[in-house]
Amino acid sequence: MQNDNRKTIFTTISIDKETANLVAKICKRYSLKKGEIVKLAFQYLEKAHINPADAPESVKTELSKISKRQDDIIRFIRHYEEQQLNPMIRTSHSIAVKFDTVARDLSEKVGSEITNSKNTLVNVLKKLDEQFGKVVTVINNQAKQINDLSQVHQKDNKKLLKLISLYSELSACGVMDGKRKENLKAEIMKLINETQ
Repeated sequence: MQNDNRKTIFTTISIDKETANLVAKICKRYSLKKGEIVKLAFQYLEKAHINPADAPESVKTELSKISKRQDDIIRFIRHYEEQQLNPMIRTSHSIAVKFDTVARDLSEKVGSEITNSKNTLVNVLKKLDEQFGKVVTVINNQAKQINDLSQVHQKDNKKLLKLISLYSELSACGVMDGKRKENLKAEIMKLINETQ
């Protein structure tokens, strides 16, 4: 039979009544047409490389094969674990322990060096502070002395200016100003005696 729309050639096959009932049952279960079921069944056999002439083994035999395969895989995993993974884990653990030890030792050394450096720096700063304190005291004393000397100099300068002024007045006095000369000489003597 040929369908012109799809250009697909359909053929027929003969099957016994029991097989026809099985095909109808599968069609009903999966909502497929008989032609689709046959097509899909043959595609499955082809992809799975199943020979339909080989009698299927019992479920018990298949399960024992699967169980044996699982046991083989578990043995392989355990063997690999014992031979490869456990030594790697022990080595990694050993390296991690050594690394932790080295890191802790370095941390302690760095900490002690920092503490020592800090203590040394504090001591140096204390000594500098003491020295600067002494220098500040000396400078303050010198400043006080300079201030005192400055006041003495200012006082002396005022007296000197007064003396110069008195001498200048004395020299300006004429012969007739005897009393005035005597007063000026007395003031000059008084200023000279105060400075000594």
